[in-house]
Amino acid sequence: MTLDPAVQTLLDGMATAGAAAPQPGPVSAPEMRAAFAANITLPDPLEPVASVTEHQLPGPAGDIKVRVYLPESTGPVPVFVWFHGGGWTIGSADENEVASRAVCNAAGVAVVAVDYRLAPENPFPAAPDDCYAAVSWIAREGSGLGLDSSRIAVGGESAGGNLATVVCLMARDRGGPRIRAQVSVCPVYGHPDDGYPSYTSCASGYGMGADAMRFFFEQYAADPADLDHPYLLPLRAANLDALPPALVMTAEYDVLRDEGEEFARRLERAGVPVELSRYDGQIHGYYGLYTQLPASARSHSQAAAFLRRQLA
Repeated sequence: MTLDPAVQTLLDGMATAGAAAPQPGPVSAPEMRAAFAANITLPDPLEPVASVTEHQLPGPAGDIKVRVYLPESTGPVPVFVWFHGGGWTIGSADENEVASRAVCNAAGVAVVAVDYRLAPENPFPAAPDDCYAAVSWIAREGSGLGLDSSRIAVGGESAGGNLATVVCLMARDRGGPRIRAQVSVCPVYGHPDDGYPSYTSCASGYGMGADAMRFFFEQYAADPADLDHPYLLPLRAANLDALPPALVMTAEYDVLRDEGEEFARRLERAGVPVELSRYDGQIHGYYGLYTQLPASARSHSQAAAFLRRQLA
């Protein structure tokens, strides 16, 4: 399919403004982080939810900030723990404010957005350690926040999709907590040198590209040996058995398209129930970053429907 006209308009506008995507260059990772945060724009008004609160959860290296979105409910609600994208290097819960509210209401779930530690100051395994700690705390103590801790799903976009699946691997390997479902949007499951064709066909011109991904890996993987670890790259996992049902959403014009779809196929071969959806004509970020795109609302609805089924 050709590029969605709405996406082309978006890319043209970003190019004119000189903000096609956070790109590596002479700036440092903290400078990229600050520039990315400054460019986040949110609609006014935001979709209302019953409440939005922030909390500090205990983590392996200090407190972990989480933002909890609650829907209207008379009792405890299922939990969707969300991990933002940004190449493990930039980003925060702020970038997914629209998506978090939409899914909270449409699925009738609490969305708990986690601000995990970022690289290069905190390279692998800081991010997955924080994310696993947050999910473990919710499973133990979440009832105090109005959460039904027996019904937990995880999800994320880009690096956050990677972290969602990694947390599922960690929970399986460590005997808990139980995770009922996972949602991964344009996830990072492999390395830029793995040879997937989308790294060539979508290398540049569609927002987040191959050079940006290489930069992010340089920040996150301080030890090259870590690139063989399944908790860094799930496509390195020898065994995908007993993982929770997955919804994997990819974008046609995304360097990460092929690895996401390959991982979905491997999950299916391992006997894991999988729903794989390629969003034709779309680019990386259609779910959480570029919420003005018509495909964004469709993806929120798909995620919400999946969560309603899995957490019923």
